[in-house]
Amino acid sequence: MAMSDFTIISRSLSSRLFSTVTTALTVAVAVGLMLTLLSLREAGRDAFSRGGGNMEILISRDASPMASVLNAVFYAGAPPRAIEWRKFEEIRDGFPFEFAIPVQQGDSYRGFPVMATKPEFFREYRPGLRDEWTVERGRIFESPFEVVLGSRVAEATGLNPGDRIFLTHGAADSPDAHVHYDFDYRVVGVLGRTGTSHDRALFTDLVSSWIIHAHDVRQNADPSVTTTTEADLTDADRQITGIYARTAGRPGAEVSAAWQMVFNRLRADPTLTVAAPGREMERLLSIVGEIDSIFIAMAIVVLVSSGIAIMLALYNSMEQRRRQIAVLRVLGCSRPRIFGLIVTESAILGLLGVAGGLVIYFIGAGLVAGAMRQRLGLVINPVLDPQWTLAVVAGTVLLASLAGVVPALMAYRTPVAKNLRPLG
Repeated sequence: MAMSDFTIISRSLSSRLFSTVTTALTVAVAVGLMLTLLSLREAGRDAFSRGGGNMEILISRDASPMASVLNAVFYAGAPPRAIEWRKFEEIRDGFPFEFAIPVQQGDSYRGFPVMATKPEFFREYRPGLRDEWTVERGRIFESPFEVVLGSRVAEATGLNPGDRIFLTHGAADSPDAHVHYDFDYRVVGVLGRTGTSHDRALFTDLVSSWIIHAHDVRQNADPSVTTTTEADLTDADRQITGIYARTAGRPGAEVSAAWQMVFNRLRADPTLTVAAPGREMERLLSIVGEIDSIFIAMAIVVLVSSGIAIMLALYNSMEQRRRQIAVLRVLGCSRPRIFGLIVTESAILGLLGVAGGLVIYFIGAGLVAGAMRQRLGLVINPVLDPQWTLAVVAGTVLLASLAGVVPALMAYRTPVAKNLRPLG
């Protein structure tokens, strides 16, 4: 019974199983890397663009607007310089703000950042442009020494409303870190997931943060000090690290008409760093986009290299397959059919690589998305764009087919009589 082309190709691939697997794996790595980068690029842009929420202006004393956004919105680090409360009141009362919310950062709990603020943070500021806060359990803090957990913090720590915790001054791994054992906080609520970096933060009342830091200062000056209350606070103790602000405008408008005027006037103050979170995210994404392009170019190079690997694998096998090809010729296979068999075999190697690449993509994209959520609190949902996916698949198969042309030409030109001589 005559063998079909598929049977001939499958037997050829299985007879060189190690070469087939390693060659297909090379293609799979390139395809998986490219699909992962393409899907995460757009998903990452969406996740980062959600970070600023409905805030228009971020005011701080960081080194640059970009650093201000990374620290105050994405919790990349503790802002190095503070703003006096009197300065905050001057800014709040001197401009047409819809809201101006003070925030203070610098403390942590088991590696998670703590943001001290006012209850209006949850009433006025929205983590997404139109998404409001939700409380999964308990309530928002109402008085000092109450703390609310972001969803990621609650998952990682297992804390529930009613539990008590001690905060750490600074990051857990910083040299000056120490636990505020003199003051315990009561967990009063757990926030619903927002898909932003706020999911990995704890939120507490601003006054309690002032008290615990004032207590450290007073104890350093006088070790006999055992208690500190709000009445003991001085102007030097009342400090913040940032202001989340939005200018007043028409209901439903994304940006008010007064925004540019307020932004320019604030930037004229040399003591302040004023950032527009949306603009800074665009800058960050443009930088990340350039890095993405480099990685995609690397993936293309790997893909081309895998095409060369296919060509070499088939080319090297031609010497051992000359007799097999001669036998096929005697059995009735024409030269064009032999040529087509080799090119098809090469294309199938490409298809096997595509299948493996899809597996690598689903595993890799899931791992990256999980790491981003755990480390930054960003919810990234990688989705394969049909057009990009089709382009990668078609390009891979075409490249694999082209890689098979040279070995196919060798097979096409294989002399029958010479290769059917008795062995030995």
